[in-house]
Amino acid sequence: MTDTTNQRPASTPAGDDAATLPTTYAPADVEGELYERWVERGYFTADAKSDKPPYTIVIPPPNVTGSLHLGHAFEHTLIDALVRRKRMQGYEALWQPGMDHAGIATQNVVERELAKEGKSRHDLGREAFVERVWKWKAESGGQISGQMRRLGDGVDWSRERFTMDEGLSQAVQTIFKKLFDDELIYRAERIINWCPRCLTAISDIEVEYQDDDGELVSIRYGEGENAIVVATTRAETMLGDTAVAVHPEDERYKHLVGTEIELPLTGRRIPIVADEHVDPEFGTGAVKVTPAHDPNDFEIGQRHGLPNIAVMDEHAVITAHGPFLGLDRLEARSAIVAALRAEGRIVAEKRPYVHSVGHCSRCKTTIEPRLSMQWWVKVGPLAQAAGDAVRDGKVKIHPQEMEKRYFDWVDNLHDWCISRQLWWGHRIPVWYGPNGEIVCVGPDEQPPTGEGWHQDTDVLDTWFSSGLWPFSTLGWPEQTDSLAKFYPNSVLVTGYDILFFWVARMMMFGLYAMDGTPPFHTIALHGMVRDQNGKKMSKSFGNVVNPLDWMDKYGSDALRFTLARGANPGVDVPIGEDWVQAARNFANKIWNATRFALMNGATVEGPLPAPEELTSADRWILSRLNSTVAEVDGLYDDYQFSKLSEALYHFAWDEVFDWYVELSKTTLAKGGPQADAARRVLGEVLDVTLRLLHPVMPFVTETLWTTLTGAESVVISDWPQDSGFRDAAAEAEIASLQQVVTEVRRFRTDQGLKPGQKVPAKLELDGTELVVHEDAIRSLLRLTVPEEGFAATASLPVAGATVALDLSGTIDVAAERKRLAKDLAAAEKEKAQTSAKLGNEAFLAKAPDDVVAKIRARQEAAEADIARITAQLAALPQG
Repeated sequence: MTDTTNQRPASTPAGDDAATLPTTYAPADVEGELYERWVERGYFTADAKSDKPPYTIVIPPPNVTGSLHLGHAFEHTLIDALVRRKRMQGYEALWQPGMDHAGIATQNVVERELAKEGKSRHDLGREAFVERVWKWKAESGGQISGQMRRLGDGVDWSRERFTMDEGLSQAVQTIFKKLFDDELIYRAERIINWCPRCLTAISDIEVEYQDDDGELVSIRYGEGENAIVVATTRAETMLGDTAVAVHPEDERYKHLVGTEIELPLTGRRIPIVADEHVDPEFGTGAVKVTPAHDPNDFEIGQRHGLPNIAVMDEHAVITAHGPFLGLDRLEARSAIVAALRAEGRIVAEKRPYVHSVGHCSRCKTTIEPRLSMQWWVKVGPLAQAAGDAVRDGKVKIHPQEMEKRYFDWVDNLHDWCISRQLWWGHRIPVWYGPNGEIVCVGPDEQPPTGEGWHQDTDVLDTWFSSGLWPFSTLGWPEQTDSLAKFYPNSVLVTGYDILFFWVARMMMFGLYAMDGTPPFHTIALHGMVRDQNGKKMSKSFGNVVNPLDWMDKYGSDALRFTLARGANPGVDVPIGEDWVQAARNFANKIWNATRFALMNGATVEGPLPAPEELTSADRWILSRLNSTVAEVDGLYDDYQFSKLSEALYHFAWDEVFDWYVELSKTTLAKGGPQADAARRVLGEVLDVTLRLLHPVMPFVTETLWTTLTGAESVVISDWPQDSGFRDAAAEAEIASLQQVVTEVRRFRTDQGLKPGQKVPAKLELDGTELVVHEDAIRSLLRLTVPEEGFAATASLPVAGATVALDLSGTIDVAAERKRLAKDLAAAEKEKAQTSAKLGNEAFLAKAPDDVVAKIRARQEAAEADIARITAQLAALPQG
């Protein structure tokens, strides 16, 4: 009744094999050993020559400097679940591991080490410094690999790659040469984002904007009627002004266009130009133009042929001759404003002036726009192809509403600055000759030699090499078996926050390098992990959690299940320790239920009995089992990790453990053929449930499943299939039983009875399908058979049956009546107060709708409480 083809081992353990399971589950005792066994047996190793259909996911490569954080654990849990399931479904599943060389971050780490020794990279020289970085990588880098093993990542370690390894370096040089030859890479002097701390250019998407307290200073340029007032937050850049711009239709300044005005503090005269970029409604309608230090000003300068005057060096120190030479930009800002004030040129000053300021995402230093000669990728045709691949349906973005963000980015993408002023990274493969020659060298070519030839000193942006990740890791540019088998990747699982950083670049490069074949079929985007209050995790907030601490305390499965349970597509995930503890309790519940089943002879041996040989409880759970298999399959295919985790949790805990296991106790106690059938059904249900849970909770399920089945490993078992078996009648029958049990339990609680307290009761079940379940109902509700003289003090009609109970002697009636009377008085007072407000027309006319709705809800709740408490009082024994 579930499809179990090829799922059964040759033999199964005896029921007393539960003795091999400790009474409690201790994750630390099994996780490490199990993982190493999986790796040693090659379960995660993908065979490029296999006849199985491929399923490929590349890991978003963590930085070599990094360690496992909750974001990694979250993303890896989702990927691992997908890959484990596909492996069980018979796919040749490859989860490709590797690390990113993290140019800026890694260089900063090693430079800090050198600083402790009183040295800089320049003391070592480039070659020795790079050797020092490789040494650091070998000794200290990549600690995240060991942490991934702790989490249970089913990656193919035999294929682990590094963006600076020989093969990937060849891929980088190959695509650079191809882009260069196709005139899609060029060198030009343009405004870039410059980090004065890291001393390198960074891309637009590596700039983090935040509101800073600054100043807005209005400065008068010129004299008398021809004076113009401009406002700036960066007064130091005025030293590089080469024009003042106004809108061509601004009547205030038309007579000045084409004239010159003196630039304060410099003695230079600069032109007044008309440019449509200027907003005449903003400020004074006039803007200072500094082409060498502002991207918009640079464009104005290009349109009007203005000179570019750089006034700061790479450290953001003033280089313009005069009294400000050698000052840091912030020192110069204050000094220049003071000098202008002394000359009477300050018209207005506003402090603080809150405005958006760009910061380096690595070191948080304020970015300085700077004119610089750099290498660029002409992204126009590449971005067009990347957008069309999604528009044409070649690549699907999940959730679909994220497509708009993707299109907003790729359809408006500016050329990409790919050169970085670092020593660690892929050095740009371009040589310059003594007579101005420029030669780009491919991987199989020899660089030019001779006097005067030298290689470009810059390295490539880290995102350049990681953009090749889906195919370079498979051997490209060589036409390898792995490339033919596993490209394109099946799905990319990553956070929406790097949709632009990484995903768009992989799309562009994959389509370009692989003749129009996109790098993956689906892009599944997830949200960011937040704390339990939905707040971003940050060291400054003091809410950062080390996932290893939670794994040590609760086990890896508990952390994984918590993360998966919160993973709605594209939505941020709040997480708190209480939730991990609850997931640990779930793992314990699975352990205890399976142990109970084994102790009572649960088995997977032999076929399932025919439906007519099963009880309605057996048929019900098998029907629900198949429905759950179908539901989970659909949710996996839709990347609904939260919903599939919820479905598995409620099926396992609520239906299997809380209901079927409890119902089976009665059957097992009676013995006979039905008990034997129940043991087989119990084994079947646990077998399938453990396999369904395995991708999210691999360790506990491996331990229990191998004990239950005697088979080699759940990792290589078959994924359950829905056989189509459904039994609506059995589901309805058990629903009636659940209704009876639930209602009587609620009544017992209302009457103040303890859960284990036995109560004499008469069950009137004739004419219902519940007759066969009387023993089970009595067992679940702690109801004893009535003795002579039984007198019911309460009668509960439910689901066509009647449960009559004698509560005399089981509770302190007087105390209970007093308690309920107090509750009834409170409910009646609440009803009176809310009714008075709702009957006040003046109040209703003035009160907001939401306030009225809340009061109406309170009134309804009070009425429900009155009805409930009145019924409870009526049900109490008299006397």
